[in-house]
Amino acid sequence: MQAEGGERSRPVLDVVDRLSEIIFGLLMALSFTGTMSAAVAGGDKVGAVLVAALGCNLAWGIVDGIMYMVTGAAERARHDSLLNAVHSAAPAEARRIFDDNIPENLRKVISEAEAGILFERLRALPPPVHSRLVNRRDLRAALAIFLLVVASTLPPSLPFFFIDTVHTAMRVSNAVALVMLFLIGAQLGRYMGRRPWPIAFAMAGIGGVLVMVTIALGG
Repeated sequence: MQAEGGERSRPVLDVVDRLSEIIFGLLMALSFTGTMSAAVAGGDKVGAVLVAALGCNLAWGIVDGIMYMVTGAAERARHDSLLNAVHSAAPAEARRIFDDNIPENLRKVISEAEAGILFERLRALPPPVHSRLVNRRDLRAALAIFLLVVASTLPPSLPFFFIDTVHTAMRVSNAVALVMLFLIGAQLGRYMGRRPWPIAFAMAGIGGVLVMVTIALGG
């Protein structure tokens, strides 16, 4: 019972996943608002840029959440298939399958004898029962991804609510997004155990490249 409670209390997305989704959302907002501002250059269609940016990230949030579930289902199916193969194949073939699928990091720290012990223990377990390809945790994670992507769009979108000129709103929006990329990059660097500023400047630099591209296109 404690294990089940611990599983429920564990976040559906780890820190890297959460920060990555925010970064993806910000980069998507930068690229799409820039493209839209170039398309309406010379006009005052601020609302068009805002609606397009929000719509783009709504769509991206849905796609990203669905792809998370698809990836999880594919990995789960492959895991079940490998376990079944290890149980059902002849011993020599089963061992070959087992050895071929030992993760590289684990292969570096275990000996041949230890790998053999793990193989025998795995063969001694009952055959795996096929699990659901998509479970409740996947659905919660997909919803969390959708909300993170959409929420990351809101701060860079705020200038379009208050500034009537597309060009000015675009530059303020760019600045907000670049500051957010810098801060999220610093958080990611700290989590990685590295100095935060190189990662922070790298994330802001990627955003800056997108801004320069859209400016070159007339955005």
